[in-house]
Amino acid sequence: MDWLKKLPGIGPLVGRLMATHAWRSYERLDRVKWTRLAAAMTFISFVALFPLLTVSAAIGAATLSDSQQNELQHKIAEQFPGISGQLDIHGLVQNAGTVGLIAGAALLLTGIGWVGQTRDCLRAVWELPDSDQNPVLRVAKDAVVLVGLGGAILITIATSTVASALVDWVAGQLGLDKGGWGSVLLRVAAFAVAVLADFLVLLYVLTLLPGVEPPQRRLLTAALIGAVGFELLKLLLSGYIQGVASKSMYGAFGVPVALLLWINFTTKLVLFCAAWTATQSNGTDEVTDASDGAPDQAAASGG
Repeated sequence: MDWLKKLPGIGPLVGRLMATHAWRSYERLDRVKWTRLAAAMTFISFVALFPLLTVSAAIGAATLSDSQQNELQHKIAEQFPGISGQLDIHGLVQNAGTVGLIAGAALLLTGIGWVGQTRDCLRAVWELPDSDQNPVLRVAKDAVVLVGLGGAILITIATSTVASALVDWVAGQLGLDKGGWGSVLLRVAAFAVAVLADFLVLLYVLTLLPGVEPPQRRLLTAALIGAVGFELLKLLLSGYIQGVASKSMYGAFGVPVALLLWINFTTKLVLFCAAWTATQSNGTDEVTDASDGAPDQAAASGG
């Protein structure tokens, strides 16, 4: 695309754009065939999603009151619009042990597979070789990573829930109109809290999953970009599923198709964040492959 730089008028602008870190990150993604990587991550994530939802609902239903179960279903609907109606919370509570055992076993298998696939895809963005660890040790390590990631996601959901409740409580105490500026500011604050929670999860995903130690500045920037992007995608997805998916030409498959699109968008966002961390800034960066302690020559040399 160097010919674009020679065009009158827009040439200098294109030149500056192609010199940005964002563009060089995209070039890395294009080089490693990121659409294929996103497709692989989308498939395994879609397969792992429903066991995770079922286990979460079963555990919550077995330990929460009726009002808390309704609140749980509401929160599930906020995170995955169109799915909560397919989960009978009161039915799950009657067979929480059975559902938890069956779905838990499925979650363990699919979750470990998801961790392995995601790790390989993120390492492909770094242009690093696949890990040559002992298969048994690798599975055990993936299981630990899965548990840690699950805990981080639970913290994210809890933080978002607390932030939303706090916003409503403060707005009620101050007598703010839900359409007024005061309430808008409070919701912006809740959005910022949710971004912070996503930011912490992405720090985990961008380092422990691929097994790398990128420079701190690039890591923090990529995690912030991803966190804001995740929250924006959640807002857009909610409107899409509620207003379009159920009435689209896909019919009964509208919600699954919308979820696949959401997962695909989010995986592409994660891949872009990984490319941001893997792309050198000024030619002086050296990134460590934490899986074996060796420097990442691809990132250090700009790919």
